[in-house]
Amino acid sequence: MKFDRITDNGNLWAVRYENSLDNVLDTILDQWNNVAWLRSFFKENIKDLADYFKITDVNQAIYDTIEDSEKLQCLILDISPDANLDEIFRPLDNSRMSEILLGKEKARLRNTPRHASWLRIYAIKLDPGIYIITGGAIKLTRTMQEREHTLVELARMEKVRSFLIDHDILDSDSFSDYLYELG
Repeated sequence: MKFDRITDNGNLWAVRYENSLDNVLDTILDQWNNVAWLRSFFKENIKDLADYFKITDVNQAIYDTIEDSEKLQCLILDISPDANLDEIFRPLDNSRMSEILLGKEKARLRNTPRHASWLRIYAIKLDPGIYIITGGAIKLTRTMQEREHTLVELARMEKVRSFLIDHDILDSDSFSDYLYELG
């Protein structure tokens, strides 16, 4: 498992899983802008799209996804060095009220004009304002446990969290030490 720096200030990182050419952020952004991939995804998940979002037009779903992806990409990648990532990422569990060690977090667009955004970027929080992106998904159901592709993202988050704990990475300082030792 490797980690790619996303922002110059080192506040945002993305996992590059074994045998992957790109980090997860690049991969999901590419998928969310790939019309063929999106068409296949929405055809496979049309029932969820219709049940939860009341959308039955695959082309509309593709258009909305690409538009939201561009906005989310700008939000994540075009942040200024003094931007507060804690305003973008929120606890994965909506009922979590306190900070936990290496908390699981999510980012999504808020206040979209048409419908709630189904795009999610998942991350582990090292310290306030410092995150490691573990993956992302198009979430068309109320919970992540309802579909295989979102269960995969939950497993990835746990895999990264376990990796960090196994390597005594519990905060941004120990993460920096780990990266320094790698050379």
